[in-house]
Amino acid sequence: MLMDCGLFDPLLPEDFHIAAGYFNISTIARDETIFLEGDAGTFMCIIHSGQVAVQKTNHEGQRLTIATLRSGRAFGEMAVLDGERRSASCVAASDCVLLNLGKDSLEKMLNEAPRIAAKIIRAIAIALSKRLRMADGQLINQQF
Repeated sequence: MLMDCGLFDPLLPEDFHIAAGYFNISTIARDETIFLEGDAGTFMCIIHSGQVAVQKTNHEGQRLTIATLRSGRAFGEMAVLDGERRSASCVAASDCVLLNLGKDSLEKMLNEAPRIAAKIIRAIAIALSKRLRMADGQLINQQF
């Protein structure tokens, strides 16, 4: 399943076998909350199948969907990397199968398989960088 997501393309075939031992699989039903904005960030997810709605709370307390993520996309990784609270809520927009990597599992991987953990963290950082560049472009386009 890790090979299918595309996020970890830099990993070698033997790396996937080792990395897989640090991930868990979960099945989430449509409309089930995966985590809420402001929660402690203890895990990240990769969508194997299904769709996830990313939601932010507006000033009136309503949750608005700001993005819909599909198979292969990671989410929740910012909180796992920086230890901050969740910046948004994530809700299953359909039945989902998710690959989960807990903060503790990432720490364990850093100790036990540091070369593979470094590749995974680098892949996450690149994905976050691409998203930030895209968001910057959208902000610029809205101003002009």
